[in-house]
Amino acid sequence: MEQSQNAVEHRPVFMPRVNSDNLVKTDMVRFERHVGFASRQKKKSINDLHQVIRKKYGFNHVLELSSKSGNKLSFPLSPLSLKLTNEHDGREYSVENAFYASKVFEHGGPYIDLLNAPPRQAKKDERLTASGELIGYNYFGMEWSIEPLTTFYDWLYVNALKQNPSLHEAVMQYQAFTDITFNPKKSIHCAAYALAMFVALNKRELLDEVEDPMAFFDLCSDFKVSNTEQLLEKGWV
Repeated sequence: MEQSQNAVEHRPVFMPRVNSDNLVKTDMVRFERHVGFASRQKKKSINDLHQVIRKKYGFNHVLELSSKSGNKLSFPLSPLSLKLTNEHDGREYSVENAFYASKVFEHGGPYIDLLNAPPRQAKKDERLTASGELIGYNYFGMEWSIEPLTTFYDWLYVNALKQNPSLHEAVMQYQAFTDITFNPKKSIHCAAYALAMFVALNKRELLDEVEDPMAFFDLCSDFKVSNTEQLLEKGWV
């Protein structure tokens, strides 16, 4: 029997910006979560979250990126499904695989065998938690620092989406993005944030500058950052 008692929660909404100092504006939204594991309970929670966003910001088009969204666009945009063609070997890897296979720790990594593991398995590989502190990323010899916090992940996602033009027209119709399964207390990397960044870069006609890592880094540095890490530091909970 489903529980009738609901809970109040906060989840971020990521909004692409064109005429501001931010590429993405992140805000926390307070909504009513329907308690329970049933799929329809998840969808009710998403609907409530989006209703609050529509009322607060006046948006008509909000996309939920989790698998519970009910929107057929969410699956190809998932980091588990969205693939990036690597220029070194010409093969395609999901954003999820590329990210976890590139992690470098104090005592190991990158674990490039994770490129070919099932995406959900790659994320849970025990070496990722048993190799010490994360110190950087190495993607086919391309080295990235862990600072700024999400730049490498955002680069992977934005470039993967750029390589999939069949998704662009549909994506550009949305004004904001959410992922109800993303908990900013536990993680900082979020595909919904990177998706909002892609939309902002596309609208600003800056996608030509995203492939080169240094150009992408400089591009992101030109804008103020608004993400969940900042919101946590401000004490939104």
